[in-house]
Amino acid sequence: MDELHEPKSEALRALFWRDEILQLMFWVKGEGFGDAVDAKLLERFLGVRAEVGLTYLDRLVAESLIERDAESRYLLTARGHEQGARVFAAEFAELTQPAHGECGPDCWCHMSADEAEACLAERSGS
Repeated sequence: MDELHEPKSEALRALFWRDEILQLMFWVKGEGFGDAVDAKLLERFLGVRAEVGLTYLDRLVAESLIERDAESRYLLTARGHEQGARVFAAEFAELTQPAHGECGPDCWCHMSADEAEACLAERSGS
């Protein structure tokens, strides 16, 4: 993984780490690796030193985007989950779009096998 290059100004650095942390937490939860993260996980996946990661985690708690549990792990709030999903979707938008010639998510071909067959025939010119 390429090393992340954080911005130089404190305000931009805070926004940068907020997005990176929320995106990571959303991904961890979505992949079924658990609902909670700690500073060591941030260090492993994002390359930010644990003590620095804790500073940003605490800021996210203050913003009500995450909450700390009794074991000092951090969980997404509903608002944090929503923000993490947005950041994740924006980051991977190019990879989740239909390929050239592929139907979009609202195409009828997703509704039935007959429609899928007709759609494929139409797209292939048969």
